[in-house]
Amino acid sequence: QVQLVESGGGLVQAGGSLRLSCSASGSIFSINAMAWYRHAPGKERELVARISSGGTTNYADSVKGRFTISRDNAKNTVFLQMNSLKSEDTGVYYCYAPMYGMDYWGKGNLVTVSS
Repeated sequence: QVQLVESGGGLVQAGGSLRLSCSASGSIFSINAMAWYRHAPGKERELVARISSGGTTNYADSVKGRFTISRDNAKNTVFLQMNSLKSEDTGVYYCYAPMYGMDYWGKGNLVTVSS
């Protein structure tokens, strides 16, 4: 069984930074793409950033230039460095990884940005 465990959320003032981490554990042989989604109050869950196994990245327009996704393949871990945070970045951030034909999600990590 595969588990995704997130850490690093919390409360930060607008303009500040936070770093999220997500580690995959369990019966893992290889992980292709990994991603971060967020669910903001009153909105649908949206893709924030995605990174392929080779390091190719994609970002939502709203976070380009402020967020950076990276990964450590040896440790099956993905990171999300969030800088210049805005109040609209507030939400629950979920780690996501498709593996073996199934979708795996972390439990979510709350990020609150105060203005």
